[in-house]
Amino acid sequence: MPSAHPLDTSGFQQVQAEVPRALEIAEISATVAEFRQAALNAMKAGFDGVELQGANGHLIEEFLEDGTNQRTDRYGGSKENRARFLLDIVCELCGAIGADRLGVRLSPFGKYGGIHESKPRDLFNYVIKELSIRDIAYLHLIEARGSEMGLTDELHADALNNAELFRSIYSGPLLSAAAYTPDSAARAIEQKHADAIAFGRLFIANPDLVERIKGDYPLSSADRSTFYGGAEHGYTDYKSIREAA
Repeated sequence: MPSAHPLDTSGFQQVQAEVPRALEIAEISATVAEFRQAALNAMKAGFDGVELQGANGHLIEEFLEDGTNQRTDRYGGSKENRARFLLDIVCELCGAIGADRLGVRLSPFGKYGGIHESKPRDLFNYVIKELSIRDIAYLHLIEARGSEMGLTDELHADALNNAELFRSIYSGPLLSAAAYTPDSAARAIEQKHADAIAFGRLFIANPDLVERIKGDYPLSSADRSTFYGGAEHGYTDYKSIREAA
């Protein structure tokens, strides 16, 4: 963690997480190097690219947002300082595997795990502009209406539309995700808010999702009670429409 700040994991973990300690500067540098090595390992294993997880309460988002980052050194305080950890990693990965093999995932306005930011639009305007000039492969935005990822399927219809809000400041391919239906995904593409839509829960519950969308077949719903378990039930045992028939 950037600071000794407790996270609220009660909604998706049976045991509340311990209060962490703040990373030291040397540990931050070592962590950046570990991200670089992980990307190189992925390339060696035959992957086409990597997506950097800067969303949903993970370490990079903890550094980005002032609700969890109370540091007073060069990794805390201003939005530029709080974004330094992410941009240091991006710089290392671009040098190691090439910018065209790197995507970055962000969740502006999300409050997953209790993380929050006092000036989210200012922060993510800055971060996304910085990513744009680095010419990475794509930007992947999680919509605010799905900010309680892992806790609810409720659609926050009145939430800000991240893809629409930040589309104009990002010059590369933009992906959008969170609580989309086939119809709402099609509208987002038609309105040019995004270049592609990512599906998660729908793909788990419908292993043949593409075929179902193409054929306008009914979609199965995911069983949230099986999420974050330890076995295959609820992940790999959903039937395709052919199997169900």
